[in-house]
Amino acid sequence: MMVMEATVAHRLQFSTWIDSEKVARRPSSSARCSQRLKEQNKLRVLVAAHLPSSRVSNRQRHVALEVSCSYNKFPASTVESGNFQTPFDESLVLKNKAQAIEPYLNGRCIYLVGMMGSGKTTVGKILSQAINYSFIDSDTLVEHEVGGTSVAEIFKLNGEGFFRDKETEVLRKLSLMHHLVVSTGGGAVVRPINWKCMKKGISVWLDVPLEALAQRIAAVGTGSRPLLHHESGDAYRKTFMRLTSLFEQRGDSYANASARVSLENIAAKLGYRDVSSLTPTAIVIEVLEQIEVFLKEEDGHAHITF
Repeated sequence: MMVMEATVAHRLQFSTWIDSEKVARRPSSSARCSQRLKEQNKLRVLVAAHLPSSRVSNRQRHVALEVSCSYNKFPASTVESGNFQTPFDESLVLKNKAQAIEPYLNGRCIYLVGMMGSGKTTVGKILSQAINYSFIDSDTLVEHEVGGTSVAEIFKLNGEGFFRDKETEVLRKLSLMHHLVVSTGGGAVVRPINWKCMKKGISVWLDVPLEALAQRIAAVGTGSRPLLHHESGDAYRKTFMRLTSLFEQRGDSYANASARVSLENIAAKLGYRDVSSLTPTAIVIEVLEQIEVFLKEEDGHAHITF
């Protein structure tokens, strides 16, 4: 098997044997070969691939192929060029990784922790579908416990202490359940009792640069974020300053998680300049990879081979 980097070879050419029927059935291309060649079980094909010179994601890439086919001494017939998806499809990588890891989870809940705006809900929903779990947002459960009152209103009417008590009650109940992906509130990590609940499962810290968080939150507004300042001024600047203060209080607590998923590290691996280019699926794949590392390091699971 030959592996070539797109940045090195701009044109790849090789020959191989393929099933003519499979070529005809490919949805992303079409083939025109003589009837006599179609009657053969196998066709000898010459494949020429024009690879982009710019760096692209190694998890998904489309390559334009020009193919000619011949059999014995019959003249080559032209196969129309088309887009063939390479094996680095994020959805396929996610599916395979999830199938490999899910049996070793033993039904344990997965708790996503991280700062507000880190994408816990979005990532949690995709992750839960991939591993056949149910998704729960702990803030939503707290709101339900208080008669549907929003988190922002709970903070305003009852104070943060009241909310934290309700949050702990919710996490205690969830810790008795299985097969759940739980998106926790940004401040759930501040209470040791909450960690006692989450340690019954697997906790994953979504570590997002504060600059990226501030940009996300400032873009959609801070109305639903009770711990952010609402005074007048530049939205990004005041959000960034408040997030910086909160992270100084919570950073060490986030580090207690079973696994850490750094969006900066993912972006570096995929060749992106900033984390805003990452897809949620790419982040979920990294979540599963870090859970894999945790499972291998965990006592009694050193023998696991994924």
